[in-house]
Amino acid sequence: MIAAALGLLVDELREIVGPDGVLAARPDLLVFECDCYQIEKNSPDVAVFPRNTDEVARVVRAAGRHGVPIVPRGAGTSLSGGTLAVGGGLMLILTRMKRILEINVRDRYAVVEPGLVNAWLNQALKGTGYHYAPDPSSQGACTIGGNVATNSGGPHTLKYGVTVNHILGLEAVLADGRVVQFGGPAEDSPGLDLVGALVGSEGTLAIVTKVWVRLTRNPAGVRTVLGIYDSIDAATNTISQIIGAGIIPAALEMMDHGILAAVEQAFHVGFPLDAQAVLLIEVDGLEAGLDEQRDRILDICRQCGVRSVRPARDANERLLLWKSRKQAFGAIGRLSPNYCTQDGVVPRTKLPQMFRRIIEIGKKYDVRIVNVFHAGDGNLHPILLYDEREPGVIQRVLKASGEILDECLACGGSVTGEHGIGVEKIAYMAKMFTADDLAAMERLRAAFNPDNRLSPAKMLPTAGGCGVEQIHPARRAAL
Repeated sequence: MIAAALGLLVDELREIVGPDGVLAARPDLLVFECDCYQIEKNSPDVAVFPRNTDEVARVVRAAGRHGVPIVPRGAGTSLSGGTLAVGGGLMLILTRMKRILEINVRDRYAVVEPGLVNAWLNQALKGTGYHYAPDPSSQGACTIGGNVATNSGGPHTLKYGVTVNHILGLEAVLADGRVVQFGGPAEDSPGLDLVGALVGSEGTLAIVTKVWVRLTRNPAGVRTVLGIYDSIDAATNTISQIIGAGIIPAALEMMDHGILAAVEQAFHVGFPLDAQAVLLIEVDGLEAGLDEQRDRILDICRQCGVRSVRPARDANERLLLWKSRKQAFGAIGRLSPNYCTQDGVVPRTKLPQMFRRIIEIGKKYDVRIVNVFHAGDGNLHPILLYDEREPGVIQRVLKASGEILDECLACGGSVTGEHGIGVEKIAYMAKMFTADDLAAMERLRAAFNPDNRLSPAKMLPTAGGCGVEQIHPARRAAL
């Protein structure tokens, strides 16, 4: 029984990481009862803060001796319940492991610990001529270990790719406490691509303790364009026309009318509050040809019925535009006390259809939905606003979310582009994959995590609640 083992385990953990590295009192653990997916909540029974790989390995072995499940956690910015302690157990919090161990500009890689905040690496790279390309909107808070867990994307995914395209190697602790390395600083490591298997596995295969990341040369030039639209259809048609013209922007982002008021109130960008959508379009690369690309984008926007379109006036305005986009989620607090963010993907040409369907679903369930899209690659982020104190509203939000995801699948898309499956979308795995596909995934998990003690009840429906013993009641939202 987990409950009987906890007392002995806590004593062992304090010997491993020190008394200041263990939290076991119920009030102290409440802060870890959920991540940014606020609908499901459950506290761990103990939280541990290791400082290095050796301590992680010893903690994993100690938990194994007592049969206690482990959930790794970084900054807790997951939007799918990826760090929810479903059955209680031990939460392994990696935020103390936040060092940059090496920056090698000559060979274009850096080595970092998993608790390093994404934006800190680029701050350290200033002046080198290089940057780390993956830039989730939460990059000022999220950790690189968490980005690895969910294969995070971000606004510049369209041109530069997602996290897995920038990971060269990983050091990880397996479920039995062994420390192993997959890949490394070389561009192409021999053997199976186990780095590719681990990135996006959401802590169900191993606990990452070190990351070799690829560095990307800074572009010589950047051009940023802002388009204001009176019609969602005109905005989404512009997106397809730009790609169809053979232009691959570094980023192509859209915000709808619902969120513009909050963003404008927060950042004073100058967005007209009666606009139905804005597009933020950026091209980068060699200076030669950038002005031509920018002018072609301006022409396409006008042909598609834009109300007004213009380039960013200077570097300061460009930074303000990106600040408004990347911190749009922070502005949502001006609209609602709670929100649930979805993460579907559809073909770009299906964006108008998808947006109309989102509006219909919001009306059907009486749920206000605002939208921020990584529109260039069809990655939708409908944001469902609610107040969890309102009776019955969580059930309506869940039903509306489900119908949005079903529509994404019906359009030939996916139920996640970068937020992961976590606990939120387990039921949709059987809708996206065949039974044989899921069985193969389960066999891979069993090879790495045979007792299902790492992040149990996550991602795969076949894992369900196997081996997860609930020793205190979970709850759905705060009452």
